[in-house]
Amino acid sequence: MDFLQLTDKSILIFGVANRKSVAWHIARVLTEAGARCVYVVRDEEVKQNTAKLLAGAEVYTCDVEHEEQIARLRDELAAAAERFHGMVHSIAFADYSDGIKSFHETPKKAFLRAVDVSCYSLIAISNAMRNRLDEDASVVTISISTVRMASENYGYMAPIKAALDSSLAFLAKSFSQFSRVRFNAVAPGLLKTSASAGIPGYVESYLYAEQVIPRKRAVDTVEAAQVAAFLLSPRSSGINAQRIVVDAGMSINYFDSELIARAMRES
Repeated sequence: MDFLQLTDKSILIFGVANRKSVAWHIARVLTEAGARCVYVVRDEEVKQNTAKLLAGAEVYTCDVEHEEQIARLRDELAAAAERFHGMVHSIAFADYSDGIKSFHETPKKAFLRAVDVSCYSLIAISNAMRNRLDEDASVVTISISTVRMASENYGYMAPIKAALDSSLAFLAKSFSQFSRVRFNAVAPGLLKTSASAGIPGYVESYLYAEQVIPRKRAVDTVEAAQVAAFLLSPRSSGINAQRIVVDAGMSINYFDSELIARAMRES
């Protein structure tokens, strides 16, 4: 039974870098559901590195920091007469090369670049692809489970993800002038990805999250991917401008009695 009604639907996916990428897990779920995935990776180096992973698929390149590359991608897809029933934006970047700083010390250049890549890119590619998207297309981006938890090691990315979340409402409203395209976000808890591994102190936060989560096991990337597939499907047609949290209940259990007792013993 084709419950998700994704058979033969074409989905444009931005953000695959390796097997651990959220975008790759989404693509696997979509493929299993019968969808056709077309990929956009950052550059030729990533294209070569993922050649075996994406063998047999159509793969384009586009560095979303450059407007001319977004325009080129738009023209290439138009020339190929591509039309998509959904689009995945799984792109984020933050420069932690100088280590973690207090939020008030965030460098302007690093902050604005992260905004450009992690947030504005959703607006830019949505605008560029508006004539390539089906009338009832679904656009899904990847956020985080909470933007109100001031985690030192995640730094300035939480406010940027908050801007990404807010953009959903404005994109949904502006696209409603000429289509029924929907914009939503999957907001997972801590995941094991290559990108997250580059965040200082992330492993410790991940292990702590596993203690807070009621089931004592962190969210699997495929669990977030399955929610993304649902949001990309016609089955979620009534959901628009929303963020769906996938944290296995972590947010309800910050005051777990066992953790409190342990913390008090160690204080």
